[in-house]
Amino acid sequence: MIPDLPPAVSRRRAVWAVVALAVAAFAYVTVELLPIGLLTVMGSDLHRSASEMGLIVTGYATVVVLASVPLARLALRVPRRTLLALTLGVLTAGTLLTAVAPSYEVLLAARLLTALTQALFWSVVATTAIGLFPPRSQGRVVARLSIGNSLAPVLGVPAGTWLGQQAGWRVSFLVVSGLGLLTCIAMITLLPPAGARGAEAMRGSMPDARRYGILLAATVIGVTGFLTAFTYITPYLQEVSGFAPQALGSLLFVSGIAGVIGTITVGAFLDRRPRGALIVPLATVSGGLLVLYVLGAAQPAAVAGLCLAGLAYSALATAIQNRTLQVAPGSTDVASAGTSSAFNVGIAAGSLLGGALLDHVSTHSVALTGAALAAVALVALLGEPWLVRPVRQADAEPATAC
Repeated sequence: MIPDLPPAVSRRRAVWAVVALAVAAFAYVTVELLPIGLLTVMGSDLHRSASEMGLIVTGYATVVVLASVPLARLALRVPRRTLLALTLGVLTAGTLLTAVAPSYEVLLAARLLTALTQALFWSVVATTAIGLFPPRSQGRVVARLSIGNSLAPVLGVPAGTWLGQQAGWRVSFLVVSGLGLLTCIAMITLLPPAGARGAEAMRGSMPDARRYGILLAATVIGVTGFLTAFTYITPYLQEVSGFAPQALGSLLFVSGIAGVIGTITVGAFLDRRPRGALIVPLATVSGGLLVLYVLGAAQPAAVAGLCLAGLAYSALATAIQNRTLQVAPGSTDVASAGTSSAFNVGIAAGSLLGGALLDHVSTHSVALTGAALAAVALVALLGEPWLVRPVRQADAEPATAC
């Protein structure tokens, strides 16, 4: 069960600790995605091709997928304050090394080091946050924590990209490094040593290995569907919807704001209707992508579909994290690490599938394929009550000879 509020933690201190964790999440998402906006600038400075620079993005995601669960298991008994301070300290050092990297090889090593800390961070951040509050507050805490994730693509990455274009890409990473240092200090100051306990004390409130397995499968399929379309949303909006290149930044900003609204809105339902908080956003993701496919040539409808899908995906990501903490069959840290890996598998698979569709089918097809995959994930979640129905005793016992 989720632990009660540690006696040494005042409510105000706990609230500020969650704010600091949300800022840390903002920093991690920003540092992960920032090279996408600065890829050509960084490549030009280091005299590397676009494909070589792309390795610092794909390599980062690969490390997160492979390292999340093993690192979470290794860190089970480490106090949360110590673990998060160390993690954010290495984030600060890795991002600083990225900023001053004299060569491509050093840059790649710094990125992979940072990715290792991210793999560990996502496995413990939610359990640390909810451990500061009574169990009844879990959904609201997860939703508030997720605001940092949602704001990073809307504010962090665009601001970092603009700063990198104006002052040099190294300055952008220096700023994120400073943000990492501030959150590291906040962890040491705000998290209680006793309250930041090892993950062995944290178990799912409704542990069920089959429900967790279905959740992981639905996460991979649903995230793959969304990213199949959204990885290539800018060419879609240009070629299918007919938007001018100058309008794309504003459209993505509006979609990002919709995502923040989705994160805040779903928080009201996570504690009362955890399954509904999963099913409705996933159905809306599929519906939004279907609107893009069927009506994408009409610009108002394309904007509506874009915002619907963006709003629902952010809500879905928050609901998946909350559901993980409920149905985790063992340690919630290890289960969260598994969910993080599932997300990154979906991100990679979606980008690969979308690229293949662009090359061999059409730009228009990415929205339909994404909608179909999200619908498959929805069917899996809707079928959960039947898939996990207990086996009747008569069926479970082997027949005996007379």
